[in-house]
Amino acid sequence: MAGQETLFERLAKERNTTVEDIRSQITARIEAGLRDPDPVRRAQWERIPCAGEIPTPEEWLRYAVEQLRDSGNIDFLRRYLID
Repeated sequence: MAGQETLFERLAKERNTTVEDIRSQITARIEAGLRDPDPVRRAQWERIPCAGEIPTPEEWLRYAVEQLRDSGNIDFLRRYLID
């Protein structure tokens, strides 16, 4: 929908920062997760489908939402998106 705020835009506004900063923070967390010394935790990050070498913030978000939906916990996300 045109004019609808993205999650990254909303987070940036709520945190008084930029979308680029939010994307950078998410990317840093993805990279840290992929380097996690715990093989179980690292494998969780490695399961995120991605077109490149590491998931983009959008790929991570899509995967996270799918996991919430598939586990029946999509209401968890809705609580945080309702104004």
